[in-house]
Amino acid sequence: MESLKKTPLMGEHTRLAARLLPFGGWLMPLQYDGILAEHRWCRESAALFDTCHMGQFLFQGNIATAGFERLFSFRLDTIAVGRCRYGFLLNEQGGIVDDLTVYRLADDQLMVVVNAGPEEKDFATIQAGLQSCSHFSDGTGHSGKLDIQGPLSREVLVRFFGAEVEKVSFFGFRQMDILGDEAIVSRTGYTGELGYEIYCRNDRIVELWQLLLEDGRVRPAGLGARDLLRLEMGYSLYGNDLDETTTPLEAGLEKFVDFSRDFVGREALLRQQAEGLRRVKVAFRVASRRSPRHGYGIFRQGEPVGTVTSGSFSPMLGCGIGMGYVAPDAAEIGASLQVGQEGLSLEATVVELPFYRDGSLRK
Repeated sequence: MESLKKTPLMGEHTRLAARLLPFGGWLMPLQYDGILAEHRWCRESAALFDTCHMGQFLFQGNIATAGFERLFSFRLDTIAVGRCRYGFLLNEQGGIVDDLTVYRLADDQLMVVVNAGPEEKDFATIQAGLQSCSHFSDGTGHSGKLDIQGPLSREVLVRFFGAEVEKVSFFGFRQMDILGDEAIVSRTGYTGELGYEIYCRNDRIVELWQLLLEDGRVRPAGLGARDLLRLEMGYSLYGNDLDETTTPLEAGLEKFVDFSRDFVGREALLRQQAEGLRRVKVAFRVASRRSPRHGYGIFRQGEPVGTVTSGSFSPMLGCGIGMGYVAPDAAEIGASLQVGQEGLSLEATVVELPFYRDGSLRK
């Protein structure tokens, strides 16, 4: 535990008696009052998450001449200032090095937000692909990040920071004055609910956390609730559903790949398109309240066809749900599968994503 990194909010987590666990090289809160209670609070009110562990890189320079755009699966030149875009950092084989979000801060300035686990690998990969006419730095540890998510999150932020919050559109952001300093407020998240991600100076993050929790509509939530919320939406988790052996095509995320220009991994993905996929991501509902687990086998009429990558009990659906990768002919909507391990077999049905469709995401 001593070797794990800690966010500036560790004192707050301890004060709130959070249950902690290692995650991506960090010591993070798994839960406070309980995963199911925190999940429900996010779906109905507003939950506050410590996401200071996520990596933040800053780029400044000419995007076209620096070779920066070729490193990503999507176009950077069409991202307007004040907008952000989701996509991938790929290897030459088309595998996903990481999934990430890029913010256009100015014409010549970008912020890249990455997952905690592969942060160092991501930074080295991007830096190696850049030309010397640009500046690229790791801002992780200098800027903190909080996520406030839930149908009442906008009302809470308006109360504290004014009506300008209402002008932040979906996958847009504004640079605003928060606690006397410039901060970034983006309408993004990982829960399927209306929500915002706030980036501010590390030395103000505790004050911001405490301020938001003064509102009775806001409660802290940990990684357990966050994982359950994202699974109900069918959002992929890097390290479970995505990795360097998985391509965006296999993951059903080709809409985040722009083939109109050159990028690392493009030729491999075009070959995969031409040859056909050998496996695809599948979503399934279990015919009981039992939870499928990461690593369980997926079977069709007793024959193995794939592996579960994410699974849990869904409070909103009242049954077990999961995702995994199977042979394409086993992924037809409505198909019957069995999920489990030795001594356990759960009946499941292939369904469309998202599992949960009544969230406030576009509110």
